[in-house]
Amino acid sequence: MMTEIENPPRDGEGDRARSAWWRGLRVGLRAPSTPRLRRAVPLPVPGRNGFTLVELMVVIVIIGLLATIVVINVMPAADRAAVTKARADIATLEQGVDLYHLNNRRYPTSEEGLEALVAADIVRRLPDDPWSNPYRYSAPGRDGRPFTIATWGADGREGGTGENEDISN
Repeated sequence: MMTEIENPPRDGEGDRARSAWWRGLRVGLRAPSTPRLRRAVPLPVPGRNGFTLVELMVVIVIIGLLATIVVINVMPAADRAAVTKARADIATLEQGVDLYHLNNRRYPTSEEGLEALVAADIVRRLPDDPWSNPYRYSAPGRDGRPFTIATWGADGREGGTGENEDISN
């Protein structure tokens, strides 16, 4: 590249040679070029700055459908869980009354109720049914049983069907 002049010119000699020499010097000192990677940048679409109303409505409808499916499947499970809890509580209280009978050779009277289990230190506290009503105790019980423990269901009234059905031992 620098075949024209081997020694740099002095005091204005060979202006052309000097410029060629400087060009060669600048080219020679430059770092070897590395290929530059170009990132793909999405090109803006004219007139499109966000989501359209139709796209937003479709997303809202899809979310609404999914929420409806979840609610339809979860709500009956909550009702079944409340009934299962009531049955488990009644079974536990029934065992407590049986233990009271073993200790005292008698069942608690209807007047004493389930509070007799707390007084006898058989249970720490009496649970409420899943619908926040107290469990009902009667002695003698129905169908010739010595006692009955019951809950009147979600409506808190005797009788009913479905979620409002009475549950007893």
